[in-house]
Amino acid sequence: MSTILPQTAQWVRRLEEVLLATLARWGYQEIIPPTFEYLDVLAAGLEPEMIEKCYKFADRTTGRILLLRPDVTAQIARIVAMGMVEPTFPLRLCYRSTVFRYEPEHAGRDREIFQVGAELIGVDDVVMDGEIVALMVECLERLGLPAFTISLGHVGFFKALLARSGMSQEGRKRAEQAAARKDLPRLEEILMQERVSRTAARGILEAPGLSGGDEVLERGLALAGRDRELRRTLDRLTQVYRLLGASGLKEHLLLDLGEFRGFDYYDGVVFDVFASGVGCELGGGGRYNHLIGRFGRDLPSTGFAFDVDRLFQAMEQVGDGRSRERADVLLSAPIRRAGQLFQVARMLREAGCKVIQGTLRTTERDAIRSALEEARRLAAVSVVILGMPKLAADEALVVPGLSAARSVKVKIKELPTILKKWRLPGHVPDNGSMTQ
Repeated sequence: MSTILPQTAQWVRRLEEVLLATLARWGYQEIIPPTFEYLDVLAAGLEPEMIEKCYKFADRTTGRILLLRPDVTAQIARIVAMGMVEPTFPLRLCYRSTVFRYEPEHAGRDREIFQVGAELIGVDDVVMDGEIVALMVECLERLGLPAFTISLGHVGFFKALLARSGMSQEGRKRAEQAAARKDLPRLEEILMQERVSRTAARGILEAPGLSGGDEVLERGLALAGRDRELRRTLDRLTQVYRLLGASGLKEHLLLDLGEFRGFDYYDGVVFDVFASGVGCELGGGGRYNHLIGRFGRDLPSTGFAFDVDRLFQAMEQVGDGRSRERADVLLSAPIRRAGQLFQVARMLREAGCKVIQGTLRTTERDAIRSALEEARRLAAVSVVILGMPKLAADEALVVPGLSAARSVKVKIKELPTILKKWRLPGHVPDNGSMTQ
């Protein structure tokens, strides 16, 4: 679990703000789910493997087992199924949250994961599948990530291949897990244990490696033969792929018939997003038509989530140009003028300035130099000094651009207007008298 230090925290918040603003432009409304859930309530939406990774503890009041949320999508499914949000469909929800999952030490994964995500609930059609992928693309473009790839597939294709082979339910589950990891030796071992025919095994082993463009769909149809279920999943995937291509997004897409999300509730078109320099997906999602039904109300849905930490890593790889957030003003005064310091600072903040307060503890001769050194350390744009001997009670000394040669004596009431003008590069107000 990470400690995010100030400079990184500023950038992470900006990243989250860009994502949430983009989601809002598409009509997605933010929801804030609870940090704790009762295990017996949320368990319906979690697989046994996920429950094993949960952090659990007893409620001191009731004795019931609580858990730290391991998955926001399952929480939203519960909230929607219980009728806690207005039932107007399609329902568009988004969130900024953290999830907690136990991972063994040295597994290379965090146990606290910062996420921003979106859920589109209540409609099952190609347009909604296309919307959620297109929305993910726009989020990444708004962040300024120049190159990324979305791996697009359909979990139903591989599941149908396994079902056609006659494997046991347990064998299918183990095969899905191996395919999700692209672990072909393990997949082959499972097929041998299940005594799958050589012909069926060849198709199953080929599918996880089928990735690329239109040729993937052609090969998929060859593997499907006359199997209606396999052809149905390919038809849906083809429609989504064509729709996104017609929308100008084809350059970001990679078809992958072995695409498998790490959650069992996905049952339709799924996707992951990758960027160079980061050795794992930045996020992903897909269709989950039966998850909400586990809580009592069947509603088709699709969605995605970004791992904010991995997005941050991807932006670092390309050079995001971020810098420390600058304050507009360092406002300083001797301690005897602390009351006025607070009053002026409040006035400037109400005018929209970012103000850092400082205390002058030096002689008059060194006051400007000391304030400038402090402003540079704090990355402030300008310095305003109160309470110097040659200043009247209603006056302040302003040092724009941290240049002592350009210091200006002004009326305190004029500070908001003057500082606003000084935000324009190269502008120096002509009122007031220049001092050295």
